[in-house]
Amino acid sequence: MQTPLARRTFLGLASAACLTPLGTTGQRLLAAEPDGEKDPYHGWPIGVQSYSLRKFDLPKALRHIQGLGLGYVEFYPGHFDPASSKKQIEEMAAILKKAKLTISAHGVNGFTADRDANRRLFEFAKAAGIRNITANPAPDSFDHLDELVDEFDIRICIHNHGPDALYDGLESVAKAVQGRHRLIGACVDTGHVLRSNEDPVAWVKELGPRVFAIHLKDVAERRKRTHDVVLGTGHLEVPALFAALRNAGFPSDGSLSIEYESNPDNPIDDIQQCLVVIKQAVRKLPAA
Repeated sequence: MQTPLARRTFLGLASAACLTPLGTTGQRLLAAEPDGEKDPYHGWPIGVQSYSLRKFDLPKALRHIQGLGLGYVEFYPGHFDPASSKKQIEEMAAILKKAKLTISAHGVNGFTADRDANRRLFEFAKAAGIRNITANPAPDSFDHLDELVDEFDIRICIHNHGPDALYDGLESVAKAVQGRHRLIGACVDTGHVLRSNEDPVAWVKELGPRVFAIHLKDVAERRKRTHDVVLGTGHLEVPALFAALRNAGFPSDGSLSIEYESNPDNPIDDIQQCLVVIKQAVRKLPAA
């Protein structure tokens, strides 16, 4: 998930804010239509992790997100390179403003003991208006991250990657955030939690206000090797997850991103089905 965004792609997007042809395909980014109905997600910041659309260039990926009726995107580096110049960041901002899309998060990004590299990622996030950085921080990066989140007022959301990863279980994430700055918390990838044969709802209850981001994902089997399925058709208890998030005080400027890694050539139908499940779950939540 670290493919850089080619400069030629950004050059092709430079005039997107005026809805001129984009890239070499001649695709045009449609202006978002005015809201025609009440928010079906009841204020939850539902979006897509753009890694779900990794087989599509940026213009097509954004059009798909618009077509899904969503207002949020979590970019992976292949769609928005952290090494982008100031001009490229401004171009992206213009594109997203025209499309009425908000960046909810960016990642998954690595952090190490390299203080200069860590700072550059925060500077990129600040310039791009990114509140949440989903991350895989090395243990020796945390002292510096404590300083950076305080300076930039940007959250670090530790992303679990499942069995045998640095953050493979609840204990590893809970230990990493213990005693750290209040802006260092978690991005709970529900699919990877299930692959570790743990319970995503229990994760949210345990980590509570440290949960700043979610990768909404379900899997066919609770084991290391499996594949993604539509939310609620595998092992994820979607209504219970949203109830736990509400009880934990999930922030309105957090990131709730569907990440559907199966069927990368044509994930849209499956993502649409996931959205139906989410709408039903939030609609059935008891009154606060």
